[in-house]
Amino acid sequence: MAHIVVIGAGIGGLPTAYELRQLLATDHTVTLISDTPYFTFIPSLPWVALGLKRLDQVQLPLPELAHRHGLHWIQGSVQQINPQEKYVSVGPETKRIDYDYVVIAPGAALDLDALPGLGPETGFTQSVCNPHHALLAHEAWEKFIQNPGPLVVGAAPGASCFGPAYEFALLADWQLRRLGLRDQVPITLVTSEPYVGHLGIGGMAHSRELVEKVLQQQDIATCANAEIIAIKPDVICLADGEQLPFAYSMVLPSFQGPTFLRNCPAIANSQGFIPVLPTYQHPEFDSVYAAGVIVELTPHEATPIPTGLPKTGQMTEAMGMAAAHNIARQFNPNLGVPVTPTLAAICMSDFGDRGIIFIADPVQREPDMVKRRRCVALEGRWVSWSKTLFELFFLTKMRWGLAIPWFEKLGLKALGLQLVRPLPPDLD
Repeated sequence: MAHIVVIGAGIGGLPTAYELRQLLATDHTVTLISDTPYFTFIPSLPWVALGLKRLDQVQLPLPELAHRHGLHWIQGSVQQINPQEKYVSVGPETKRIDYDYVVIAPGAALDLDALPGLGPETGFTQSVCNPHHALLAHEAWEKFIQNPGPLVVGAAPGASCFGPAYEFALLADWQLRRLGLRDQVPITLVTSEPYVGHLGIGGMAHSRELVEKVLQQQDIATCANAEIIAIKPDVICLADGEQLPFAYSMVLPSFQGPTFLRNCPAIANSQGFIPVLPTYQHPEFDSVYAAGVIVELTPHEATPIPTGLPKTGQMTEAMGMAAAHNIARQFNPNLGVPVTPTLAAICMSDFGDRGIIFIADPVQREPDMVKRRRCVALEGRWVSWSKTLFELFFLTKMRWGLAIPWFEKLGLKALGLQLVRPLPPDLD
């Protein structure tokens, strides 16, 4: 009997645990470890921050889900991982959990120390990167609309997920117009991207033109290729000397791995990111797999201001599905050859009364790839509806204990996409 541990119960960890439970015989144990008792659908947090959804509407109770779907549940923060002896230590009492295989998918830690004044707790900006910050952002938003002023939305140097910045700026614009306050709130979007619509991946299709058009239509000023160097109580300071005053600001920070990874140089680099083989197995420790934001992926191109490569929810799910398959086939050769994630992504940004959908296949171009197999950027009211429906779909499949149901695979196939593909023999 094998013991497989999944660290993290977010968009990467929970589906991975479900997939392992489905692929493995019942005499194997799948343990799910998380420092929070709730699964949160992170893409909906901009709605929470702006008062368009309650947090409990985008959360599910993890202990109940784990019990219902045959997972061993442990709530606690991982303090240490020892890949040589194959165990993790959990909680302040450092309880030892031995494993045969581990999938590390804890999500991102926020590098709020990278800039003075960054973040809601010790700084002056809001964020929508975790549930607690979304609630703080909502509290600040409620105060802001009572005393409106300039709004600045941005991305710090090294940020890798830019979609929420565009989404927040345009959702805020829509909400302020509904409240009759837009004429009192100049909005500026400041980003480390070389140009708006770059998205950390060198753009796609006509994303630059489309995003620029939408921002101009809504009278949102932009400041691209901009390096934020400090944040004061009511001013964002840029490296070129420009200062952007604000009464409310939401700035996306750069990501890093959690402390237990930053403290484990055997597995991760100094920032807590884990190198992986095409199987999403660690190069040195074949019992260690990784998925999500903490996977080390190299950006396709260097940019004047550092930007990271985004690891979207779909990419994260694909990494988890590959890891689950490649672990399970160790016990069941009938599962076939190893697989690798395609790193294709569908991203939907909701702007209230419309939105933009981006499709990139793949997000990270392969070394010999001149252009992506597929790039699409489309705008319309239907995108806003689609994102709402996708939230409902994702939460439903998490309730039902489904990772990637057959009808989701069929839908992706209809779009010419797949989450994983077989590995060529020379990469096995």
